[in-house]
Amino acid sequence: MVSVNRQKSDNLILMPEISATDASRRFADLLDGVEHRGESYTIVRRGRVVARLEPVAAATGADLKVLLGRHQIDDAWAGEVAALREQLVPEERF
Repeated sequence: MVSVNRQKSDNLILMPEISATDASRRFADLLDGVEHRGESYTIVRRGRVVARLEPVAAATGADLKVLLGRHQIDDAWAGEVAALREQLVPEERF
């Protein structure tokens, strides 16, 4: 188990805070917490927040399609959208 300080965020949720030194020493334990328990950590160096370690937000192409469907695409943005679509990798389904 990783020893952390719990700090309240601006939305009053307790957030685990860990020093950069402790995070480097216990990185595998932190990753286990993130992967298996959905935990998030705020990493602090010399009293300043420098990073957050948290689960990635899972999203699908369908989520992106819904998001894009909510907004009118103007001419200036159409090229950017086309470039983003070219970067999409089709999901492999079994």
